[in-house]
Amino acid sequence: MKVKIRVEKEVNFISLKVKCGVRYWEDGTVNGVEDTKGDLIPLREGDYWCPIIDIETGIIKDWPIGITADVHYKCCDDGDYWLVSDGGFELKRPGYYVPVILDLTGESFGDYVILTIGKNGQIVNWPKEHNIDEFLEDEMD
Repeated sequence: MKVKIRVEKEVNFISLKVKCGVRYWEDGTVNGVEDTKGDLIPLREGDYWCPIIDIETGIIKDWPIGITADVHYKCCDDGDYWLVSDGGFELKRPGYYVPVILDLTGESFGDYVILTIGKNGQIVNWPKEHNIDEFLEDEMD
């Protein structure tokens, strides 16, 4: 007889993988220049912005040194977000809304990614601790 069971396991999440569909690329600036077509922002893949963020430091993996950006991307209902463990396990956030961790202003209401990125790829004012409960909603049912 096959039965599904839930197993409790401690996991060390080290990064946040993002794939958000950006409605208006012009809502971002790169090196102080409005990115009207979205061709200036690093880590763009087609219609999606796909950074991988180190959770502890707020540094975006593979960000080109010397590039700064301010993003205010409307991504409601077109995004996937995963916490990634040091062992490669990925926990997907349920739903498509932008997680709170990607809005340091607290003004997005799940619709926007709002971040300022410094020239070393570090997100400005990245907090030392994060509430990831919204990723665990399905896990805690």
